[in-house]
Amino acid sequence: MKTQFLGADLLGSVVVFLVALPLCMGIAIASGVPPAAGLVTGIIGGLLVGALSGCPLQVSGPAAGLSVIVFQIIQEHGIAMLGPIVLFAGLIQVAAGLLKAGQLFRSISPAVIHGMLAGIGALIFAAQFHVMVDHTPKPSGLANFAAIPESVSLLFQDLDHDHHMAAIVGFVTLGVMLTWTALAKGRLKTIPGALLGVIAGTTLAQWGQWQIHYVKLPGSLADSMTITHPWNILGLFSMEIFWESLALAFIASAETLLSAAAVDQMAKGQQKTNYDRELFSQGIGNTLCGLLGALPMTGVIVRSAANVNAGSKTRMATVFHSVWLLILVVAFPNVLQLVPTASLAAILVFTGIKLLDLPTLRHLNKYGWDVAAIALLTTVTIVCASLLAGIGVGIALSVIKLLWEISKLEVKINHDPTNNRLDVQFFGSASFINLPRFVDALEALPAAAEVHLNLRGLHYIDHAAHEALASWRRQHPSRALPENSDTLLSSEP
Repeated sequence: MKTQFLGADLLGSVVVFLVALPLCMGIAIASGVPPAAGLVTGIIGGLLVGALSGCPLQVSGPAAGLSVIVFQIIQEHGIAMLGPIVLFAGLIQVAAGLLKAGQLFRSISPAVIHGMLAGIGALIFAAQFHVMVDHTPKPSGLANFAAIPESVSLLFQDLDHDHHMAAIVGFVTLGVMLTWTALAKGRLKTIPGALLGVIAGTTLAQWGQWQIHYVKLPGSLADSMTITHPWNILGLFSMEIFWESLALAFIASAETLLSAAAVDQMAKGQQKTNYDRELFSQGIGNTLCGLLGALPMTGVIVRSAANVNAGSKTRMATVFHSVWLLILVVAFPNVLQLVPTASLAAILVFTGIKLLDLPTLRHLNKYGWDVAAIALLTTVTIVCASLLAGIGVGIALSVIKLLWEISKLEVKINHDPTNNRLDVQFFGSASFINLPRFVDALEALPAAAEVHLNLRGLHYIDHAAHEALASWRRQHPSRALPENSDTLLSSEP
């Protein structure tokens, strides 16, 4: 450990700890598991993954983006299968890291990533709005959106009802966060608005002694762990479970490595991420989380940005933040049980709105309507169907767009009747995808004209097109006639 950076890392770790604490618990509640499961993941993300990470300043832990898929897993397969699925996803990440596939996970279309984050943000907002008023979220995204008027109506039925009190706590938390985000300047910005919001909401609830839902923690962390049993692992032989694990590994890896790339930019040369090592370390962390029945983890940009902005210099800031989490959970669990769940839900409502990021989605339109359409359809499919279906649609549309782009072939023909000369220019690409059009353009050229082909406008020509061009040359009458014949072929590649 570089002792000259110890002071900066200790300060940074405290800031990250204050950011991570409410998020770990809130994401656990959003995922449908006890808050302790999120805290365990946060502790593993710092102590183990932080020590092994290929991105030293990145902070790993439970992510809002994974809460949607975890909630779906629990709804469909039960909480007992969460551990085996996370474990298998971790092993997939370990294998991907060893096979040096880290760079491949970064080659996802930005339109799909933005659409995925927006869809996740919409789902988080819709589900956590109900939790913020102490109402039960529905099992699907569309059902959650449809039930928002019902949750709102509860606030006006009885002013002394616990829904009303929970809503006050939630909106106070939101108000403090928004105000602090807008007004905090300089070093004050390192103090997380989420923590101040939770403090305000908790103080209000405790002062009024309101009978609303509060965080529940077991007597010890060991009591919160649902150890994965061998007979549960047998469920992994189901193809449905396999695809769930693969989807979880894919999403967690993509979010982690995109976050690492962002951290590299923020760190301004302080570090350069080893993506394969980062992927491997995430896999080790998720394998352990799966064994313990905790939430899956990713590298999280919110915590990582707080780490960089607080002035942290080495991976020890990440490790220390988990030490503080562990001390708080073990030594002071009663403090955490004073926190209203409405306050944590308000943080996630705020997070969902930020992930939705409508200005960025509008900005995509400048790259073409097709790019914006991919992002929009990815988002809509995630909300209406599932996260996996939305990502599949986004990737499929991106591939179709790519095939469309590389299949573009434009032919321009200039005819000089005086000399009976044809200047033929090709633009775009010539490949097996548009081979019929390429061949048709060649065969349509009159045999009696002097033909000049210009291929400089082609940015790509594959073997099939080369073969077609060679065949056309062999069949052209100019091959059997003298140079001063009316038919002359010259190629200007």
